[in-house]
Amino acid sequence: MDPGFFRRWVTSKVMRLMSSPERMVKKRAKAEQLRRKQNLPHIVEYFHQVDDAYSHLAAQLLKPLLARYNIEVVCHLVTGPVGDNVAEPDLLLKLAQYDAALVAPEYHLDFPQQSRLPTTEQVKLAESILAAQQQDTLLESLVEVGQALWSCDCSALNQLAETLGSASDALTAEKIKAGSQRQQTLQHYSGAMFYYGGEWYWGVDRLYHLEQRLAELQCDNHSGQPLLMPRPPIEVGEKKDNGSLTLEIYPSLRSPYTAMVFDRTVQLAKDTGVNLVIRPVIPMVMRGVPATKEKGLYILFDTAREARAAAVPFGNIYDPIGEPVRRAYSLYPWACEQGKGIDFISAFLKAAFTERVNTNNDKGLRYVVEQAGLSWEQAKPQIGDTAWQSLLEDNRQAMYGMGLWGVPSYRLLDKHGEQVLALWGQDRLWLFARAIKRLIEKG
Repeated sequence: MDPGFFRRWVTSKVMRLMSSPERMVKKRAKAEQLRRKQNLPHIVEYFHQVDDAYSHLAAQLLKPLLARYNIEVVCHLVTGPVGDNVAEPDLLLKLAQYDAALVAPEYHLDFPQQSRLPTTEQVKLAESILAAQQQDTLLESLVEVGQALWSCDCSALNQLAETLGSASDALTAEKIKAGSQRQQTLQHYSGAMFYYGGEWYWGVDRLYHLEQRLAELQCDNHSGQPLLMPRPPIEVGEKKDNGSLTLEIYPSLRSPYTAMVFDRTVQLAKDTGVNLVIRPVIPMVMRGVPATKEKGLYILFDTAREARAAAVPFGNIYDPIGEPVRRAYSLYPWACEQGKGIDFISAFLKAAFTERVNTNNDKGLRYVVEQAGLSWEQAKPQIGDTAWQSLLEDNRQAMYGMGLWGVPSYRLLDKHGEQVLALWGQDRLWLFARAIKRLIEKG
C-alpha cells in the first residue's frame, strides 16, 4: 500500500469538514446562542502587531466599526507569528509593508510611502506607548502611534511618548505576552486579526465577512448602506492588451488558495488580453517547510469562506499531498508541449479540490489528463519523468528572488519586460486587474 494513503485519507476528511458551509452555519448559531444565554454584548477582539504593516491598516477601521455596528471592541497587543506558523519572518515584514503601501489608497486608508522598515528601537518605543494605554485610550492611540512609526518619525514618536506616556519594558512585555496568550488560547497566530464568535478575520481583506455577519445579527446601525470595507471586485476595462503585458502566476497543486483562484486568473488574462505565464512550484510542506495544525485549519476554513463569497466551487477535497502531486508534475512538461499546460493544472485542481478525485491512482490521474483534453495513452509513458524538478526549482528561486515564498504569487511585467507589481496571495488578483487596466489605458 502507498505509505501516504492513510495520511491523505485523514487529511481529506478534515479538509472537507473544515470547508463545509454547514459546519460554519452551525458554529455561528452555537456562538450566538451562547452569547444570548450569557447576556453578553457583541464583542469583537482585535489583535495588533506593532511591527506589522497590515495591523496599521486594520487599526484604522476600529473606530468606524464601533460607529457603524452595535459592538464592543477589545484590543490586544501581540507578537508576530513564530515557529512553524511563519516560513519567512523577515520577508513577511518587508512584503507586508510593500503590500500595505499599495493597497492603502485602493482601500481609502493611509499608509506612509516609506522605503524602509521601522528600526527595532522605534518599534520598541511604539510598543511601550501602546502598552501604557487603557482600552479607551488604546483605541485612540493605535492609529496615531502607527502613523508615526511607519513614517519612521522619531520626533513624533518621542512626542507621543511624552503626551500619552510609555510603559516600562517589563509592563510592555507583560501586555504583549497576555495578548499573545489570549490569541493562542483562541487558536491563532498572526497580527491584524479580528475575532468574533469563534471565527477569525484577517485584517482589512476579511473585514467584509465580519461586517456581513454582524449585519445578519442586526447589529448594523446603518443597514442598507455599503459596507465599510467591501471586497474589491476584479474589474477589466473595455480595451484589451495585445499580449504586450505579461502576468505570471506561481501556483501549487496542493494549495487551497491556488485552487480557488487559478481559473479566475486564467479568465482575467483572457478578458484583458495579457500574456499569462504559469510557473508552478512544489508545495511548501513538500519542500520541508513546516506548518502547524492551527495554521492549516485556518487556511482551509478561510479558503472555503472566500470561495463561497466569490461563487467558486470548492471543498469536496481529496488531498493530493505527496505522490499525487509528483505524478502530476511529471506530466506537466509534456502537457505544456501539447499546448495544454494551463488546462492540465486547472483540471488537476478541480479534481482534487472540488470533485473529490483520488489523483494518486491511474484512474484519477487519467480523469485529470482527459479533462485537460489530453490522451491517456500518450500520457502514461511520461509518468515518473523527472524533467519537472529543475523547472519547478527554477520557478521557486525566481519567486524568492522577488521576495515572495508562498502560493499563489503573482508578477506583472510591462511591455518592456520590467516588473510592475509582484505580490503573494489570491487576495491581490483584484489589484493586478486594476494595474493591468491602468497600463492598457495608458498605452
